[in-house]
Amino acid sequence: MKVITANFLQTAEKKRDYPEGERREIAFAGRSNVGKSSMINALLGRRNLVRTSKTPGRTRTLNFFLINESFVFVDLPGYGFAAVPLAEKAKWGLMIETYLQARSELAGVVAIVDARRPPTESDMVLIGYLKHYKIPFIVAATKLDKITRSQMTTMRRSIKETLAGSVPVVGFSAHTGEGKNELWKEIKNLLDGSSIRSS
Repeated sequence: MKVITANFLQTAEKKRDYPEGERREIAFAGRSNVGKSSMINALLGRRNLVRTSKTPGRTRTLNFFLINESFVFVDLPGYGFAAVPLAEKAKWGLMIETYLQARSELAGVVAIVDARRPPTESDMVLIGYLKHYKIPFIVAATKLDKITRSQMTTMRRSIKETLAGSVPVVGFSAHTGEGKNELWKEIKNLLDGSSIRSS
C-alpha cells in the first residue's frame, strides 16, 4: 500500500462525534503499552502523526485519521496497564464497545498483542468480543525485533491454537519495518471484504 496522504481527522467520545460519510474504517486495539501508536505511524510512514508516549494510556479518545482520502484508521484507547482511575478505564471500555457495536463503517479490527508473550486475559477478552459480534479482525504481534525467528514461529502457533481459528497472525516491528507489507496486505483484505456492516 502506497500512502500518499495521512492526516488527523478528528477525535470522538460519543456516537454523535463520529466523522460523517461512508469511508471504511480500520480500528487498532491493544493494551496500553503494546506499541499501537508506533505501529500506526510505521504503517503510514509518518513519525509523529499518532502521538506516542512512554507513559501508557495517553490515548483517551477515539482518534480518526484519513488515509489517501479514501479510508480511515481509528486509534482506540489502550486497555490493561494504564495508570488511571478505574472510573476512567470504565469510560474507555464503554467508548470502545459503543464504537465497535454501532459503527457501520467499521471494516475490521487490528488486534495487537506483544510477540514476546502469550495473549493476556485482556487480549482474549477483546478477541472474544470481536468473535461474539462477528467483527472481522486480524492479530498483529508487535516488537518482532525483540525475538528470534524460531520464537516467532512458536508464537504464531501458540496464538492460533489459543484463538482456535483461522484468523491471520502477522508479526510486526515498528523499529525495523519487518512485517509491514504483510500487515498492509491483511488490512487491505479487511477493507476489500464484505459490505459495510449494518448498525
